[in-house]
This record gives sequence, C-alpha cells and structure tokens, in this order.
Amino acid sequence: MLEALMKIFGKKESSGKIAKDRLKVVLIHDRANISPEVMNNLKNDIIRVISNYMEINQHDMEISLADDDDSVALVANIPVSRMKHDKGKNKG
Repeated sequence: MLEALMKIFGKKESSGKIAKDRLKVVLIHDRANISPEVMNNLKNDIIRVISNYMEINQHDMEISLADDDDSVALVANIPVSRMKHDKGKNKG
C-alpha cells in the first residue's frame, strides 16, 4: 500500500531503502519473539472478532509490528466496508 501511495505522489524509494525497511520489519518481529505463524494466528483472531461488528476488506488489511526505542506496537490498517447493525440491541 505504501508503494502505491509513493507512486501516486511521484516519490520512488531506492531498492536499498526498501531492503532496509524490510530488514527493520524482520528485526522487529525477532525482537518481539513473534513467529510468522503467531502473527498469522493473531491476524485471523482479529479478523474473527472485528467481523462480528463490521464488514472488513481482509485482502487489503495490514497488520504489523512497529518498533519504538523501548517498546513494540501492534499496528493495524483494516479497511471497513460497512458497520453491522446491533441485532441484540433492546428496543423500547
């Protein structure tokens, strides 16, 4: 998705910069001790829970870890198609 935005705005990253960014992602995952299998399970769990409340575009969603100096953050970009109505809501 970032690459698409860069193309739209005319900025092109060098292959060295792209490689450096990819290496950062690998290092962050290693630092957090989260295997690709665990990340995939986490993504599937997030999809399952969020799908109870809204329709999402699973193909365009991105879930990753971001590294700060002393912490790791879970970053999720989840395109929402529409909200689901609360069927269990009391009327009256």
